[in-house]
Amino acid sequence: MAESPPRQKPYQRPTGKRRGLLIINSGDGKGKTTAALGLSARAHGRGKSVRFFQFMKLGVARFGEHRALEQLGISWEGLGDGFSWKSKDLERSAQLARAGWLRAAAASASGKHFLVVLDELTYPLIYGWIEVSTVREALIARPSQVHVMITGRRCPAELIEIADTVTQMRLVKHAFKAGVPAQPGIEH
Repeated sequence: MAESPPRQKPYQRPTGKRRGLLIINSGDGKGKTTAALGLSARAHGRGKSVRFFQFMKLGVARFGEHRALEQLGISWEGLGDGFSWKSKDLERSAQLARAGWLRAAAASASGKHFLVVLDELTYPLIYGWIEVSTVREALIARPSQVHVMITGRRCPAELIEIADTVTQMRLVKHAFKAGVPAQPGIEH
């Protein structure tokens, strides 16, 4: 049986002050990076400065999201050398992650950007390449107007604790599990 649509707004207008939010999209489901791209497009559409950092992607990557960000004029950087199973030197991967964190932390701390996306940051945290406490402290200390979005699986509880908005993407079904390969324009 169909449900009647609400006739009144189901919430009261918030009375708090606007400020930079820490937004986390985690979980095993698809859509974490896609949501970050959508948020970036929304901010950019409002004339806001956006920096998009991808911790596991190569700087020369040319997936669909990179082409779209370039077309929109949104600055992005690939900070890694691919996912760990593709790495030929995991210590170099760790060094790239640490150097990338310094670049991303500086962008967040500068106060020059409305939104800083830290895509796939959870992986270097899980692997111990970047200290969770270092990231937590930097996020707390960032300028109050800077929004930060973190994506990736298994986000550490220490970051979820300080976040304003957390979404867990839950895998219900994925074509990849049925043997359908990743497809340009959908997964990359």
